[in-house]
Amino acid sequence: MAATSEPGDARPFLLLVEDDPRLGPLMARVLQSSFEVELVADGQKGYDRAVSGDHDVMVIDRRLPSLDGLTIVQKLRHQRVVTPILLLTALGTTADKVDGLDAGANDYLVKPFEYDELLARLRALTRRFDPQGVGLPVGEWTFYPDDGCIYSPHIGRILFTPREAALLKLLAQNPERTYSREQILRAVFSADDQPGTVDTYVHYLRRKTDKDIILTVRRKGYRLGQL
Repeated sequence: MAATSEPGDARPFLLLVEDDPRLGPLMARVLQSSFEVELVADGQKGYDRAVSGDHDVMVIDRRLPSLDGLTIVQKLRHQRVVTPILLLTALGTTADKVDGLDAGANDYLVKPFEYDELLARLRALTRRFDPQGVGLPVGEWTFYPDDGCIYSPHIGRILFTPREAALLKLLAQNPERTYSREQILRAVFSADDQPGTVDTYVHYLRRKTDKDIILTVRRKGYRLGQL
């Protein structure tokens, strides 16, 4: 199901992956006030449409037939699809939210929800990029820590989760310094995290951007790379 656009319609194109036979069409009708909506009710079919990269934003339910929402997000980020994604789910614990954001989602909304809040969050995700604050150079790229994103002259804006942005900010503010895993843990993560968490988030940043954005310094740790 896809909404039809009027001539000259400049509404953002939204992919909605929701299998609930009542909620999905209702959401599509509400969202059509601000978006051109394509509704897909199956996880695998949703992923197949999402990987095309034609959409401006995506709303993906976490529990879906054939392929769950968390896996869809992980696979999309692995394929370097950087379209903003809002995960929609009935799973509302802190651990569930962290799992969704760490998988690469940009936002997370728990059912039941108010449509005004959903629309506000989607407007924030699709707002035209107008960087606030100072940008930090990362090679030819520019990182905007206050906005949680980096701008590439080749592929445009890439959004980060708060932890990803905090890690890159630490390295970008001191580009000549090598940080040990323990130093990064103290500066960015919580006392409950393990050194391996640093390696995981370095992997996330490299996967979203470029393998050379962070350099591994053998037996010492990590420092900012050059793109």
